Amino acid sequence: MCWRTPHPVSRTTAPDNPHLHGVGKPSVRDVLRTRGPLAVALVSLGLGIALAAAGWGHAADGVWAAGVVIVLLPLAVDVGRSLYHGDVGVDLIALAAMVGTLAIAEYLAGVVVAVMLSGGNALETAASHRARRELTKLIQRAPRTALRHGPSGIVEIPVDDVRPGDVVVVRAGEVVPVDGVALGGRAVLDQSALTGESLPVVVEPAGVVHSGTANAGDLFEMRALRPAAESAYAGLVRLVRAAETQRAPFVRLADRFAVIMLPFTLVVASAAWLFSSDPVRAVAVLVVATPCPLILAAPIALISGVARAARVGVIVKGGGVIEQLGSARTVLFDKTGTLTRGAVQIERVVPIGRVTEDELLTLAASVEQYSVHVTAVAVVRAARERGLLPLDAIDVVETPGAGIRGRVGQVMVAVGGAGGDARLTARREQRPGGMVIAVWIDQDLAGEIIMSDPLRPDAQNLVERLRRAGVRHVAMVSGDRKEVADATAAELRLDAVYADQSPADKLNVVRGMRASVDLRPVVMVGDGINDAPALALADCGIALGVAGATVSSETADAVITVDRIDRVADAIEIGHRSLGIARQSVIVGIGLSALAMLVAALGYLPPIAGALVQEAIDVAVILNALRALAD
Repeated sequence: MCWRTPHPVSRTTAPDNPHLHGVGKPSVRDVLRTRGPLAVALVSLGLGIALAAAGWGHAADGVWAAGVVIVLLPLAVDVGRSLYHGDVGVDLIALAAMVGTLAIAEYLAGVVVAVMLSGGNALETAASHRARRELTKLIQRAPRTALRHGPSGIVEIPVDDVRPGDVVVVRAGEVVPVDGVALGGRAVLDQSALTGESLPVVVEPAGVVHSGTANAGDLFEMRALRPAAESAYAGLVRLVRAAETQRAPFVRLADRFAVIMLPFTLVVASAAWLFSSDPVRAVAVLVVATPCPLILAAPIALISGVARAARVGVIVKGGGVIEQLGSARTVLFDKTGTLTRGAVQIERVVPIGRVTEDELLTLAASVEQYSVHVTAVAVVRAARERGLLPLDAIDVVETPGAGIRGRVGQVMVAVGGAGGDARLTARREQRPGGMVIAVWIDQDLAGEIIMSDPLRPDAQNLVERLRRAGVRHVAMVSGDRKEVADATAAELRLDAVYADQSPADKLNVVRGMRASVDLRPVVMVGDGINDAPALALADCGIALGVAGATVSSETADAVITVDRIDRVADAIEIGHRSLGIARQSVIVGIGLSALAMLVAALGYLPPIAGALVQEAIDVAVILNALRALAD
C-alpha cells in the first residue's frame, strides 16, 4: 500500500542563508508525520501477536483494531480534504480497504494493511530523500559569508553584500563565494563537487573564477564580477530548487490513471461480493487494488535520474526534464562555445586605416569586457596578454547575434559582424572556415580580428553516442556564416546545418522541428545570450553554464556545470535509462496487481495474504526504480 502526503514535504533551512530556502533536511514534524503511523502500526501488530500467543485473543483483536483506527483517522482527514478540493485518488481505495477490514472483523488483516500503508509512505519518503542527496549536497555548500578587502583591511561580510568590483579574499579550503577574476598569482581550484571533475584546475591571473568551486591551493584574491544572487552557483541553487518542486508529466499521468483505477476497483470488488455473497472477497480486492507501482515507481525512477545527472555535472529542473531527455528524437547544437572549444584564439589583428594593432585591440577589448560571449572573452584575454589594459566604456549595448557597442573616451566603438561592409565581406570569403569580427570606430570600419575556434576533443564521438541513445536527427544551428558552419558539421558528421541564424531564425528552426511528430521531443544545446529564446522554446533546453549565470542558463531546463559537451550524451543516456526503468516498474507492477485482484475476486487470496502480496510488489518496484541511481 502507499499513502501519498497531500502536500509537499516542507524542509528546514538555515535562516542566515537565503540561497538555501526550500531545501535541506526534513523537519521533526515531517518525520513524525511519515514515520509516526508506521511506528504505531508496528507496535500494535507486535503487541497483538504477543497477546494472541498468550491466549488473549480478544485483547489482541482490540489492540489490532486500535492500531488500524489510529492510522485510519489521519488518512480519512487527508482523503476528505482531497475530495473537498476535487482530488480523487487511490487513497480512497486504501481508506475503503481499512474500513472494510474493521467491518468484517478482520483485525489482523487490517493492521497488516496499516503497517504496509504507512510503511509504503515511509519508504517513498526515504527513497526520495536518497535520490535528492546529490542535489542537497550541492545546496549545502553554498557560502554564507565572504572576506572583502577594504581600506580597513579584510572584513567578513554576508555574501549578499558583495558588489561587482569588490576585492574578495579566498583562503585555502574555502568555497569561492561569487564569480570573479583572479588577481595576483595563480589560483588552484577544486571543481569536483560542482562539476564532477576530480582533477584541480589552475586559473591564471585575470582568469575567471566561478562561484561554488573550492580553493585547493594557497590564499588568493579575486575581483567580483557580479553579485552573489547573479553568480553561477546561485543560478544552480535556483535550478535545484526547481528540480525538487517540479513534477514530471509521467507522474501526472499516474494521478490520472489513479482516477480511472478507482471506479474499476470498486466495480471488481462489488462484483466479487455480489456473485459470491462474501464481503471478504471485496475487501481482499480493495487491499490489492491500489496502484502504488505507478504512483511510487515513476517519480522515484525519474528523480533518481535527476540525482544521477547531478553526479556527472548536469543539473536538471526535475523529473519532467529527465523524461524529455529520455525520449528525445532531435538534438540541435549551437556552434561557438558549444561544439567548439569556446576558448577562441586570436590569430591576427588587422588594422584598416590609421589605427595601430594595439590601439585597435585595446578599443575592442574596452567594450568586449562587458560581454560573456566566448569571442569577447578571447579579445580581452589577448589584450591583457599583450600588456594592454582595457579602458572604461559607457553606454554599452549588446545585441544578441549582432555584436556589442559602447563609448570609449570620445569615440563610439562597435565590435561584431560584417554589417554589410563589402571590404570585410570580401576578406571573409578569402578565409573559409575562419572567424573574422569587425571593429568600427565612429561607424567607420577600423579593422578586423581574425580568430580560430577548434572543435572540442570530447565532441568527436558525440553524434554516434546520441544515435545509439535513440536520437534520430542531430543538427547545428549557428550564427556563423555557412562555410564555417559546414566545416564543423562535416567533421562531426551532422545530419543538417543551419547557418547565419539570428536568434529569431533559431526560434523558427526549433519551432519547425517541434511541429514534426517524428522529430519531437526537441533538445536545444547552447551557451550564449542569443541561444536563450531557442532554449526556452525547445522541449528541453540544455545550457553550458560553466561561464556563469547567463540568460541561457536561467532559461534552460538543464545546465552542464563542467566544460564538456559530451555531458549532453550522458544526460540523454541517463534520461533514456531512467524512463525505461520507470516504465518497466509500472508495467510489471500494475500487471501483477491486476492479477492479484483477479485471484482475490475468485476467493483464492484472503485479505492478509493480499496485503502482503501487494506490498511485496510495491517494495520490488521501488527497489527497481532506485536502479536509476546506479552508475
